[in-house]
Amino acid sequence: MREFDVAIIGGGIAGLSLAYFLAPHRSVAVIEREDGLGYHSTGRSAAEFVLRYNAPEVCELAAISKVFFDRPPEGFSDVALLKQRGGVMIANAEKTARLEAVFAEESAVNPDLKRLTVDEAIALVPILRRDYVAGAFYDPNFWDIEVDNLMQGYLRGARRHGAAIIERSDVLAPHRKDDRWVLATSAGDVSAKTIVNAAGGWADPVAELFGLAPIGIVPHRRTAITVDLPDGIDALTLPEINEIDEDFYMKPEGGRLLSSPADATPCEPADVQPEEIDVAWAAHYVEEATTVPVRRVFKSWAGMRSFAPDRLPVIGFARERPDFFWLAGQGGYGILTSPALGALAASLIVGTATPHGFEAASLDPSMFSPVRLEA
Repeated sequence: MREFDVAIIGGGIAGLSLAYFLAPHRSVAVIEREDGLGYHSTGRSAAEFVLRYNAPEVCELAAISKVFFDRPPEGFSDVALLKQRGGVMIANAEKTARLEAVFAEESAVNPDLKRLTVDEAIALVPILRRDYVAGAFYDPNFWDIEVDNLMQGYLRGARRHGAAIIERSDVLAPHRKDDRWVLATSAGDVSAKTIVNAAGGWADPVAELFGLAPIGIVPHRRTAITVDLPDGIDALTLPEINEIDEDFYMKPEGGRLLSSPADATPCEPADVQPEEIDVAWAAHYVEEATTVPVRRVFKSWAGMRSFAPDRLPVIGFARERPDFFWLAGQGGYGILTSPALGALAASLIVGTATPHGFEAASLDPSMFSPVRLEA
C-alpha cells in the first residue's frame, strides 16, 4: 500500500495546481480516472484570461492570479503564460443603451477602454458585419492562456517535490483504517490522512462516496465550434469578440474562428458532447454578427462548468469531516484563478498564513468555505 499525507481526487487544473503548491509541504498523490490529465473541463476551455466582466470575487481572484501568470517561478514555463489578445464588446441596435451603460461602468475603473465607432470597430475586426454592429468598445486587457504550459508547469513542479500522479484509476470502496483513508484503485491501494475532492463535475458524487452529503455542485454544459476564417484574415492579430450580454463570444483558435453560444445547460457529470441545437446556434451567431460564411463546422465540442448554488468556489474542510477537503465549484474560471485557489487551498491544508494577495485584496477566504452550503 502506498501511503501519503494527502490524496487529491481529480487531475484537472484544480487538482494539479493544488499539488504544485502543496507538494513542498506534504506527501501528495493525485488520482485521475481518465487516460489523460485535464481531460474534461481543463482540456476543453476557451483559455481566456480577463480581469473584468465576471463576479467581483472572481475578478479579485483573477487579479491575485495574474501576478503568478506574469512572473511564474523560474523554470515553470519556457513560454509566456499569457498572450495579449484584446477584446471588442459589441452590441446590435437594440442594445446600444446597454453597451453605453457597461462602458460607463467599466471605464470608471479601467481607463484603458476605448469607445469605438462602427468604422473603427470594423477596421479593428474586419469580419464584423456592418448591419449588425451598432456599438462597440475595445478592451486591451484580454489574454489567451497557454493552458498546456500552465498545466505542465504545475505537473513538473508537483513531481519535482515528490507528488505521485496516478492516472486511469477510479477510486473504489474508500474506508477508514485507524486515522487514515484507504482507497482501492486500479493501480493498487492508496492510503492518506486527508482527501481532497477536486473532481469537478463529479464533486458531489465523490463526496457521497466518502459518506458526506452533497452540497449542490451542478455541472453545466457549454458548447463551442470552430470554422474556417476567410483568406486574408490574420487569426494572430484578431481580437476576441464578445456580445454585450454574452449571448455569444468568438475568438481565434488554431488559425480558425471559435464561436460559442455561451450556453450553460445543467447536465449530469459525463464526457459531455455538444447538442445539435447548440452547435447550430454557435454557427448562427457567426453568420449573424460577422461576414464569415459557415460552409462547414470544422470541429465542435462541449465542456463542463461546475457551479455551487451561489456561484462561488468551494474551498475548505467539510464541517463534519476535518479530513475531507473541498476544492470544487470553480465554474468556468478554474484555469484563470488556479494560482490563487491552488495557493489558498494549500495554505488551508497545511495551516499556514493566507497567501498575501488575499489580504491585499481584502478577500476573506472564509467566503469560499463549504460550511456555507452544508446543511
